[in-house]
Amino acid sequence: MHDDPIPHYFPSRMEGDRLDVTGILRSRLEREPGRAILSFGGDPWTAGRIRERVISVQARLAQEGVGRGARVAVMLENSPDHVALIYALILMGAVWIPVNTRLKAPGIEYVLGHARPDLLICGEAFEPEVLAACQIAGYDRLLPEAALAAAVVPAGGALTCAPVGPGDLLCIIYTSGTTGAPKGVLFSHRMLRIAAESVLLVADVRAGDRLFLWEPLCHIGGAQMLLVPFLADATLHLVPRFSASRFWDQVAEGGCTQVHYLGGILDILMRLPSRPATHTLRVGWGAGVAKANWAAVRDGMGIALRECYGMTEGSSFATLNAEDRPGSVGKALPWLSVELLDDQDRPVPVGEPGQVVVSSRVPGTFFSGYLDNPGATREALRHGKLYTGDMARADADGYLYFVGRRTDSMRIRGENVSAWEIERIAATHPDVAAAAAVGVESGIGEQDVLLYVQWLEGREQAFDGLSAWLGDRLASFQWPRYYASVDRFETTPSERIRKHRLPRALDGAWDRLAASRVGSGMA
Repeated sequence: MHDDPIPHYFPSRMEGDRLDVTGILRSRLEREPGRAILSFGGDPWTAGRIRERVISVQARLAQEGVGRGARVAVMLENSPDHVALIYALILMGAVWIPVNTRLKAPGIEYVLGHARPDLLICGEAFEPEVLAACQIAGYDRLLPEAALAAAVVPAGGALTCAPVGPGDLLCIIYTSGTTGAPKGVLFSHRMLRIAAESVLLVADVRAGDRLFLWEPLCHIGGAQMLLVPFLADATLHLVPRFSASRFWDQVAEGGCTQVHYLGGILDILMRLPSRPATHTLRVGWGAGVAKANWAAVRDGMGIALRECYGMTEGSSFATLNAEDRPGSVGKALPWLSVELLDDQDRPVPVGEPGQVVVSSRVPGTFFSGYLDNPGATREALRHGKLYTGDMARADADGYLYFVGRRTDSMRIRGENVSAWEIERIAATHPDVAAAAAVGVESGIGEQDVLLYVQWLEGREQAFDGLSAWLGDRLASFQWPRYYASVDRFETTPSERIRKHRLPRALDGAWDRLAASRVGSGMA
């Protein structure tokens, strides 16, 4: 992999820097032990303290046979130990496989079968679902979180740092950005570095800033922040998960200056009965503030909004709106170019929707492919460009506005949700003949799921039973909110359901949250 010939693209780039991860991570951990990295529950973690934890974790992993190239799946809640584990894997040259903590047994079993990890590290809260998945998959390489927590620094312990390069595989992140089974994004060391550099730019990070980190570390939204304290004079204020009721207290405890928003969290915060008269937040950065709500959110929260767009396959970020243009995702970041193309790869006119296609001036910005999925890889990577599958339009000034997914998927609370994943589980219900999931407008950011159900003859039932059954098998962001019955689906000659013919109106649909029908008619 060649070095980027133009260093000024990236905020922390220095001459001779290969845009790697391990060199900076090792240097900061070993040479700056007093450097503040993160806080958790009011407990500060310096580089020296994290280094000791990384050494102990690496020793325990070595006992399990983990070394360079080993695949390690991780299903843990946010904590300093989780952060130290990720740093340990990166420095060892192992391949980190983050497992979404909201997955149930079927989703976990899919990851085990597809990624074939050499080890799975599991938190106590997730053990019932993990054990069920392991039984289905015939998998027995499980290491409980408690065993890792008990690890101690060996006598004379030192950091284990494997020889890895910027293009080497750092992790496999599963994404459900399109129809079909989840795809494993092959994510390199350089991609994580670029993602972190992007955070510095997108979040307007300045000396002394404290970034509020609530996103699960299994999500690119959380993972991309882990290098920030090693690239800038900034720290992370880590919390276990997003909590609306505790949000402002946590911000005050950490003196936080930035918050990353996904899904409808800003809408949720705006609906709280009260907000502090003053606070330390300066910037909200992320995706999901509608044009109609822009001024109310900006002024009500008392923060600058910096809306952006991107995807895991392209090192997370592609565009930034730093000019307070309501509803816009802005323009391409300095090392990228964005085109809006039609189905024949022709540029679309101003104001017309086209597929977002991204190219980069820096080698290694895009992923190398999807794990064991050459067809999907060819579809996404063409002519040296990343075809995102997303649609946007541009105004006369070149500012972009996100339109929606080109493919059959939904955006639920910051997660791309494949209809296929929901439908394959629903179809295994003993009384369901077929099912189709579609996205509908949500009152709190992005979308909700409406599930159409064709019951087996004579087996129709109330939706509360089906909904509860699905809730036990789907992640919370996959769990349909609305339900409606059809006598029979209209299908194509190849027996595919014509989902574009299904109405998105909610009249007569059963609402899981209201536990009653919206409108009238449907059982």
